Amino acid sequence: MANKRVGILTGGGDVPGLNSVIKAVVYRGAELDLEVTGIRLGWQGLTHVNFEDPRSVARYILPLNRANTRTIDRTGGTFLHTSRTNPAKMKSLPDHLAGKSFPFTEVTKNGVTSKVYDITSQVLKNLETLRLDALIAIGGDDTLSYAARLDKEGFPVICIPKTMDNDVRNTEYCIGFSTAITRAVDAIERQRTTVGSHERIGIFRVFGRDAGHTALYTAYVTSIRCVIPEYKVNLEKLIDLIVSDKRSNPSNYSLVVLSEGAEWEGYKVKEYGEPDAYGHRKKMSVGEDLSEEIKRRTGEETVVSDLTYDLRGGSPDFVDKLVATTFANMALDALSEGKHGIMTAIVNGCYALSAIPDPKLGPRKVDVAAMYNTERYRPNYAAKLGFPIFLARA
Repeated sequence: MANKRVGILTGGGDVPGLNSVIKAVVYRGAELDLEVTGIRLGWQGLTHVNFEDPRSVARYILPLNRANTRTIDRTGGTFLHTSRTNPAKMKSLPDHLAGKSFPFTEVTKNGVTSKVYDITSQVLKNLETLRLDALIAIGGDDTLSYAARLDKEGFPVICIPKTMDNDVRNTEYCIGFSTAITRAVDAIERQRTTVGSHERIGIFRVFGRDAGHTALYTAYVTSIRCVIPEYKVNLEKLIDLIVSDKRSNPSNYSLVVLSEGAEWEGYKVKEYGEPDAYGHRKKMSVGEDLSEEIKRRTGEETVVSDLTYDLRGGSPDFVDKLVATTFANMALDALSEGKHGIMTAIVNGCYALSAIPDPKLGPRKVDVAAMYNTERYRPNYAAKLGFPIFLARA
């Protein structure tokens, strides 16, 4: 690895623990005589950088060393910043690339036809200009899907999974998940006093567009009801359970946590806004919709809390610092052994190297049979002997 140059970037939503990865790569890299270059704003750094403009280079390219990464692991977010850029599906070209020819597809919406460009050739050219030998890409399904594309194009990439949803395939754990659960549990426990004081029903919405791991594990450790995207509950039964919990509670309150993508029979979460670079639209609050149904059917008052973005903030907990630091060192070990096109992972409770997930397979879902009680709409606590520590197999 001596005299090699490695790039590192973070893409998609930020989570606590990203800075621990970056610092660990830089510090271990220094021991290996490895030069580390930070790519700012995720894939945008490799699509928008203009090497003929010093201001553009300063914005998107950041040489990393022990001095400028010494304290970054003490805070959350990402030192390199992030974006949801997809170089294979650019709605418009950066100004300095205007007029150049790139492959494109035509997309028609509301009678208007527009072009979507694939500027992977420019990304590869920029990597060559930076004289990088490999790239470490940290992200969720979307970021890693393009990383896999880049590796197939011939540029060596190692992936590190991160997402509060914990839904990346081929791994049982993604950086950010433990801290997200810790944040959600703290918020729910704090709000018990208010919900209980007013004798209401507390409804909490957390991340989980396609998979319910965050809601399920929050419910698992707080002993409350939960609704996840993998199973459409019966609304009348759900409300009966929630109200029954309230009436049997000496403090006359009850709690439920829902994934943002949770639905019930006959109901679909509403979406709004334009799709992002990976085709995702924002979802309206299922918590508010459940609240309206409870009020209409029972007259019970509710308190609705959207915990989504609050879970991203602050420094990582012990688990995320541990996994982040270990994943970083695993990535460098893999590169030193000439490996690429793979992802650091936890499999059967052990650290491992896995294949980068095939984006066509979609996110890793909750195993409903093993983890969700479809009669009581809460986590299944039984029969966990022999399960890995995070209670789900890759």
